[in-house]
Amino acid sequence: MIVPATADLTQLLHDVLTSRVYDVARETPLDPAPRLSVRLGQQVLFKREDLQPVFSFKLRGAYNKIAHLTEAERARGVIAASAGNHAQGVAYSARQLGLRATIVMPQTTPQIKVDAVRALGAEVVLVGDSYSEAQAHCDTLIAQTGMSFVHPFDDPLVIAGQGTVGAEILRHSQDHLSAVFVPVGGGGLIAGIAGYIKALRPDVRIIGVEPYEADAMYQSLKARTRVKLDHVGIFADGVAVREVGTRTLPIAMQTVDEVVRVSNDEICAAIKDIFDDTRSIMEPAGALAVAGLKTWAAREGTPPGQTLAAVLSGANMNFDRLRFVAERAEVGEAREALLAISLPERPGSFRAFCAVLGRRVVTEFNYRLSGREQAHIFVGIATQSRKDGTALAAQLTAAGYQATDLTDNEMAKLHVRHMVGGHAPGVRNERLCRFEFPERPGALTQFLEKLGGRWNISLFHYRNHGADFGRVLAGFEVGDDDLATFRAFLDELGYPYTSEHENPAYQFFLG
Repeated sequence: MIVPATADLTQLLHDVLTSRVYDVARETPLDPAPRLSVRLGQQVLFKREDLQPVFSFKLRGAYNKIAHLTEAERARGVIAASAGNHAQGVAYSARQLGLRATIVMPQTTPQIKVDAVRALGAEVVLVGDSYSEAQAHCDTLIAQTGMSFVHPFDDPLVIAGQGTVGAEILRHSQDHLSAVFVPVGGGGLIAGIAGYIKALRPDVRIIGVEPYEADAMYQSLKARTRVKLDHVGIFADGVAVREVGTRTLPIAMQTVDEVVRVSNDEICAAIKDIFDDTRSIMEPAGALAVAGLKTWAAREGTPPGQTLAAVLSGANMNFDRLRFVAERAEVGEAREALLAISLPERPGSFRAFCAVLGRRVVTEFNYRLSGREQAHIFVGIATQSRKDGTALAAQLTAAGYQATDLTDNEMAKLHVRHMVGGHAPGVRNERLCRFEFPERPGALTQFLEKLGGRWNISLFHYRNHGADFGRVLAGFEVGDDDLATFRAFLDELGYPYTSEHENPAYQFFLG
């Protein structure tokens, strides 16, 4: 579908200025980030939307929409489909206005979020494994009950409510502003901020930030039409949207200068950067803008003295996700390189290897005897930058070691670093696959039941990362004559998967 080429920014400006958000929302500060500013050579400011009553900007748009409902619409109650911050924004707003609220959430929603919504007085209906399934059931309830739907992003009043963030940024930055970095999911936040700021300060650059694995706005701006993604990654669940809005894209096309994409490791590094400057912990989507700011500044080599603002959009972090974030932050900050190293299997070889490293810090070392001629080790080494990590690999190669860089190898980071030493000479025709499945009670058992017993499972690794989806690495013994049937089975299984048989981390440590 082709979207309109223009949007009415004058109407948007009016809607922002007449928003009702301050009945419930706070005017959040635009705080300096001294440590990150020194490191980047720019003045970096954090727009602290994590300080809202529900720890997210979503309260602004939800309340503005609900506050403008007619008395008849209010009497029917409000309803929304959400697995996160929008749910809390709607529930909080409904409670403040004395309205009945129903929130439809996927069954995979972490219990902490379900409890938070219920504590705000809303009825929670748990349906399906994904947002799309929850939204479908929400549509059914709307048809049955006539309740008033509050869209998470594709509504003029929701967009205007989020636009008040932009109004505050302009007011607090006192005209000293070069660029604003905004996390992007469906586009409600960036449409509101960009529409407002560009109407008054067209010289200020508006830069959206998305994960590589959930880049619907990037793809849509590139195509000049809405692009629906086949699959989205769920690490930054607050922006895991397959398709941007019909209203948000025209505004973005007119006002957004570019969209920067970042990796999950860079998001983890940004969470750590924000903690270092604020002692606050963002959720992944909440740190997305800072990750993009850093990537953009490194790419542009911008002259010192610019003022760069990043919106910290939310802090509803599950505590058990911190383990994963801490593991990946050093890699995302390019302060750790992960390498597979081949060593001669003889006494003193590890000592000789450490001598080549000199005074470098070894952060992780995994090894198990697998043969009498050659040893394979998984090693983490502290580095100063990406360039330093590349130089380290070159140094080891020059010293006669076979060094394979696994720093950007997702399978190695998710699974293999916890499994090193798993060579199994008796395994025949092993096929390795990496899966994602909904993380809910009994989900792992259901996954195994779906796999059935047709092919022998030769390897299995599961680790709970505190996310809505679990991740499994599994090996199957499949003969060449059965390979076509096996591939058809995987396609029909219903779980996203990646074939990893050729992955170097597998070849080194597990194959």
